[in-house]
Amino acid sequence: MSIKSNIEYVNELKGAAAEKSGRKADDVLLVAVTKLHTPEEINEAIDAGVTDIGENKVQEIMDKYDAVKPVRWHLIGHLQTNKVKYIIDKVCMIHSVDSFHLAKEIDKRAAQQGIVMDILIQVNSALDENKFGITTDETDDLIKQISEECPNIRIKGLMCIAPYEDDTNDARPYFAAVKRIFDKYAAQKKDRVDFEYLSMGMTNDFEVAVEEGSNLIRVGTAIFGYRDYRKEEK
Repeated sequence: MSIKSNIEYVNELKGAAAEKSGRKADDVLLVAVTKLHTPEEINEAIDAGVTDIGENKVQEIMDKYDAVKPVRWHLIGHLQTNKVKYIIDKVCMIHSVDSFHLAKEIDKRAAQQGIVMDILIQVNSALDENKFGITTDETDDLIKQISEECPNIRIKGLMCIAPYEDDTNDARPYFAAVKRIFDKYAAQKKDRVDFEYLSMGMTNDFEVAVEEGSNLIRVGTAIFGYRDYRKEEK
């Protein structure tokens, strides 16, 4: 199947899942995950209607940025503070903020650019040792600290990566826990705590995530096929 037909199929599944949760397909943003894929493949996805792409690594954004057609870039992977300066003017949103230390660096670099950077707080609701993110209990304190001390950051919502489950229904409690926090803040919007995005769900589990309330999914393999991880080793 082509990239275009894969995108159409993902959008069909996304729409069906959205319907189950009382929403429409357009209520859920598809971010195409382009890790280890070429600018040519990314441009093919853009031609097929993709408006947003997500990269895990700063270096890949820098390597591909000029070769990719106009699109909204998202940094979705773990971000080291010493790499923030390279992408602060290139991405529309950083999904993976999990410490005040990182937020302070984003705030500093955003101030230098004269911008307010949109971020998501990464929540590790499953307490998975293999994943980054703060606990659900730590979320309120981090949101409060960032909102009070980082004037060049706007918190746009939450991000969650559930553990891989053979039965994706087993991920529902992890998504639901983050959705509860999201709903609390979405109901009390402020200038720089403006919850709009609940980023949950990848190729394996995005349908369940959407059914549980996600309105932003990060899908790579279902669009581009399996990655050649040998490229990453070079």
